[in-house]
Formats: sequence, structure tokens, C-alpha cells
Amino acid sequence: MARGKSYKVSFKPTFQNQVMLFPPDLNEMVSADHPVRIVDQIIDGIDLRVLVARYKAGGTSSYSPSMLLKVLVYAYMNNIYSSRKIEDVLKRDIYFMWLSGMSKPDHNTISRFRSNRLQEILQPIFSQVVLLLCTEGLLSLKELYTDGTKIEANANRYSFVWGKSITNNREKIKEQLNELWKYAQSVAAAELNSPPDPPDPGPVDSSKVREAIEQINQALDSVKNEKKVDPKIRQKLNYARKNWPDTLDKYDKQEQILNGRKSYSKTDTDATFMRMKEDHMKNGQLKPAYNVQISTNNQYILSYSIHQNPGDTLTLPTHLSSHIKHLKIKPSNITADAGYGSEQNYKLLESKKITAYVKHNQFDRNQNEKIRLKKRFTVDQLPYDQQEDVFTCPAGKKLINQGSSQSQSSSGYPQVITKYQCESCSYCRLKNQCHGQKGNRVIEVNLQYRRLKTKADKRLNTKKGIAKRKKRSYEVEPVFANIKHNHQFKRFMLRGLEKVTVEMGLLALAHNLRKVA
Repeated sequence: MARGKSYKVSFKPTFQNQVMLFPPDLNEMVSADHPVRIVDQIIDGIDLRVLVARYKAGGTSSYSPSMLLKVLVYAYMNNIYSSRKIEDVLKRDIYFMWLSGMSKPDHNTISRFRSNRLQEILQPIFSQVVLLLCTEGLLSLKELYTDGTKIEANANRYSFVWGKSITNNREKIKEQLNELWKYAQSVAAAELNSPPDPPDPGPVDSSKVREAIEQINQALDSVKNEKKVDPKIRQKLNYARKNWPDTLDKYDKQEQILNGRKSYSKTDTDATFMRMKEDHMKNGQLKPAYNVQISTNNQYILSYSIHQNPGDTLTLPTHLSSHIKHLKIKPSNITADAGYGSEQNYKLLESKKITAYVKHNQFDRNQNEKIRLKKRFTVDQLPYDQQEDVFTCPAGKKLINQGSSQSQSSSGYPQVITKYQCESCSYCRLKNQCHGQKGNRVIEVNLQYRRLKTKADKRLNTKKGIAKRKKRSYEVEPVFANIKHNHQFKRFMLRGLEKVTVEMGLLALAHNLRKVA
């Protein structure tokens, strides 16, 4: 550079207000390998007649259901879950403009399409995509890895109704009604030859309460000296007549909504209060949520289902039935954690001839030699001779069959419990370690469940079983981590079981297409 000579800084010209002779082509602005083209291609390749059938002929024209589905799926792929935000990006994002063909449906149209049009039909559409990916060799439908997680509902965390509280309050009303009856009997007994009988000891309802209060009033009215009647009792009867029947009617409606559940939220009656791992208050607080179950292969979601009960144990029969119904194929094996290791689930998989790589609740403990030695007196550790139908205790004594009885699990599943008693615990040096019962030791065993657990233990400890157990930890759990943490979906946008199922379908579809892209 010559001394004393200066140079000007040059900038590229900006033609912000330049008028174009031809408008830009959006197709040229979207690269050939962009994920939005994957969404467009796959949804164009599936049959959407079931969705089109939701529309009625006549009236004004509607936005294309294919276009709306593409927009929703691509929005969920990009962590955009609000219908208002989707409306916004349709006006300013090139990829959304290209996907919608410059259509600009408003948030109400998007919301109605998602909430109403897709109900009950998104799952078959999702299954078509899964089958399409299977034909491309990206996944297998024969091997399932199943797990569940809880996702918070779009409901107030403090708008709860508890089934136990309803039961307790019913009992309180019944107790107070009995006290009023006793008082009426004691006051009227001197003036009536036959004092009123107490109410039916069965469950109380609004009609019974009205009838009982009327009879109590009649009994008290029969007392000639009104001063003998405590005015507080009259006041309590008036309160009961005005409030108790309506309260019991309210409890009846709430119990119908509960339908066997322990709780629900007033702002989303389909949501059940569950203990969440993601707890912002760090105090183990119960929150309204749904139990989301998925089955995966190669980290693709093959099927999904939404459940209202917090435990995983009871979800497997419904989830597996839905999987087979929509994909029209039965898996050859399924891998799951100890939350699914119940007698009911083992028996179900055995009857369907599906190989179960499913742990039971004692499996991990039994793998530890030190724990096994400490627990050598527990029923699970006692050797069993199937031919003689006897157990043998660590001291070498026989426990002999004393007969069987029918029982039910906490979920209502029928079980057969067999009782065994030791032939003699007298003078046994191991008695204090073995049991604390008076006399000879008595154990109760579910032989069917024991057989299924022993079968599961052998299968899980084979080379294939060990490989399956290892693979499960990085097969299905990362899918939930990706949805909840990487893509920040920790709370449903919609309310109600059917709408939440639609939203989970969009999440699953977005996850699979994101993985393809």
C-alpha cells in the first residue's frame, strides 16, 4: 500500500425497495434435501380418504386437509405447538409458505382441524406412515420395546377431586344422619308407642336422605312440648334438607367421572393426578397428567396409546391390542421393564405366543448375590418340587400343600393362592431368621405367577435376553427424552382424552419424520 493513499470501505448494494418483474419462486428457495420436503412427500404418499370423508359437501370451500396435516406435522417437528404461533409462521416462514401453497388458515381453523377433524382417524394415518417406513427398511414390526412416561395435562394443578374424599364425606353424612335418628328416637320414644326405625344401613343417596329427614322432622313434630327439642337439631335438620341431597347428587356425578380412578381434575376431567418426575417445585407434588405408552423399534415410534391410570402394569393389554389392531401384525417379542412384570401381562403374552423379555419386580434384586443370600428365607428363594408339590426351607424341612383359594389382585385380576405349612419348626436353629410366626411356618404362594417369573428369569439371562435388556435402555427411553427435553414438550395443549390422543399422534408422527429427515 502506498504511503498516504486512503481507500474507501465498499459494501454490497441493498435493493430493499426494488420492484421485481417476476415474483420469487418459493420452490427454488427450498433446498431439495430440506425436511419440509420429506413431510410433503410422505403425507402425499398415504391414503387420506378417511380424513376427506370427515368433510360434508356444500357450502363454502374448505382448506385442503392434506395441507393442514402437513402444516401441523411440520410445526410439531419444529417445536411449534400453539395454533396462534402456527398461524403466525404461515405468514412469514418460507418453508411453511411453500408447504401451504401460500394459504393462510387462521388459528381457529387450525385448532378445529386438530381438535375435531383428526379425532379417531389420526392413529390409522400414523400407522400408514409406520408401514411405509417399514417397507423402506428403516424399522421392524416384529421386535417391540415398550415403555411409558407421564405428561402433564392442560389443567389447573389445584383443581382436584379425590375419590377417597368423596367416600369419606358420604360416610360423614351417614354418621350424622344416624345421630339425628338416635336423637329423634330418644325424644319421641316417650310420646310415641313405636319410635321411627333407623335408616337403611346401605349406601346413602339423595332420595334416602330426603325421606329420612322428612321422617325425623315428623318424629320431632310429634313431640307436644317443643322445648324438649334442641333448637340446634332443628337448625342442623334444615341445613341437611337444603344441602345434603344436592351434595350427594354432586358426589354421584363425580363418581361417574372417576369411573374407578382415584382422582381427576375439574378443568380436564379425563386427567388423573399422578406423581411426576419433572417436578418444578421439587417436592413430589401430584399433578394432573396422562400416562403415555409407546412401542419403538430402531428409535422409531411404532404405536402409542394414552391411559388415565398412573401405573404401567395395567396399560399393556390395551396398548398391545391397539398396536395389533392398527398395524395388522403381531410382534414376535416385546421388551419392557419391571413395571410391566405382572401375572396378567405374562399370561397375556404367553397366550398370544409373544416372547416376553419383561422383568418382574424382584428380577434386579435377584441378580445380586449378596441380596440373594440375605433373602434366602423369602418365599421366592425357597426351592419348589413340582412333582411332590412341596417347598423346602433352608433347614431342609418340607412345606406341605394345605389347599388353594381364589383371590384377586389390586387390579381385579383373578388369582389362585395356595397355602403351604412346614411339617415342623420345633427346635429349628434357623427359626428366628426364617419367620416370626407362632408355631410352624405358613406361606401363601401364587404358583402360576411363580412359574411365569421363573420362565422370565431364564429368558432374560440368556445371551439374547441380556442384549435385549441393554438395548431397551437406549431404544425407547431416548425417544421420550427427545420429545420432552430436546423439543420441550412437557405439557399437552389440548384437553380431554380424545384430543390428547390426537396431540400424541402428531408428536409421534413428527418424531418419526424428523428422524427420517
